Amino acid sequence: MKIITQVGATLAAASILLVAGCAASTDSAPSAPDSAPSDVPAITTVRLGYFPNLTHAPGLIATQKGFFKTELKEIDLTLTPTAFNAGPDVVTALFADSLDCSYIGPNPAINAYVQSEGAAVRIVAGSTSGGAGLVVREGIDAPADLAGLTIATPQLGNTQDVAARNWLTDQGFTTDVEGGGDVSIKPQSNSDGLAAFSAGEIDGAWVPEPWVSSYVKAGAHVLQNEADLWDGGQFVTTVIVCRTGFIDQHPEAVTALLKGHLSALDFIASDPVGSQAAVNLSLAGLTGSSIDEAVLAAAWKNVNFTADPLSTTLVTSADHAVSVGLLEKDKIDAAGGLPGTLYSLDLLNALLIERGEAAVK
Repeated sequence: MKIITQVGATLAAASILLVAGCAASTDSAPSAPDSAPSDVPAITTVRLGYFPNLTHAPGLIATQKGFFKTELKEIDLTLTPTAFNAGPDVVTALFADSLDCSYIGPNPAINAYVQSEGAAVRIVAGSTSGGAGLVVREGIDAPADLAGLTIATPQLGNTQDVAARNWLTDQGFTTDVEGGGDVSIKPQSNSDGLAAFSAGEIDGAWVPEPWVSSYVKAGAHVLQNEADLWDGGQFVTTVIVCRTGFIDQHPEAVTALLKGHLSALDFIASDPVGSQAAVNLSLAGLTGSSIDEAVLAAAWKNVNFTADPLSTTLVTSADHAVSVGLLEKDKIDAAGGLPGTLYSLDLLNALLIERGEAAVK
């Protein structure tokens, strides 16, 4: 398990087989209490996860520009950020009480929800739409050309892994979790996948930005832009989840995080160039290298940032995970069904209304 830690010790993790689809609701979970119970221990920091991906840009920017720090300081808290490679590792950390909240893809978010029978986590905001797809080497010009070849995904059961398996099924191919089938899928970290592609060890990958554009720079081309598979090109790529207990016990901390998140969305809308620079600085700090500015600019065009969790696409994503065998229907039922109490949007909507904006569903 590969985890890039920015602050704090390396997380110990139990193995989670997999994974999930996502679901949605037009109803939010019950409102969090106005203050934590008197017997809840005080906290000094909020432990936040995110990935070194462009699809997590609001979290990277809010950390880099100090938006989280400013809001948390108002309630005498600090931020402890940790960077991960993919969603299933975040789920492990949430279950181990090593994280409070995280930016995460929809499929691992629902995995945490279903595996805990609907108890462990809630989605508190949307973050990102789009910015993912299948990139392949020269000579692969149609889906049929993939027969017998090997592609990578960021991690078994993560959002892009589910998307890849569902799309391949639609093309008439079989896959399995051991890397067999008509097309072999070998989950690996995004950086390892790019290195393997450059070495000729894999034929392509289904990845998020900026890795799509990085593969293109390395000689790949886009065979399938995932946006083309969704009505209007909009599909949820990243949401923010928090542990249910953390929301209940520390709603003021979640509100502060959401304020920082909204500030990052404002900054992205008002200053795209400055936002790209902030993301690049953050990526350089997390991975040891920055992205070519032309690659980053190209990737930026493929991604949209929004607090709307795009709930209908979460439902479809859940169906995809069930159809490819990465989520069991009986476990969904045991969790109370979908959407169940997956969402807790009251804190976000209170902030949006305060800003004179429409609440999200």
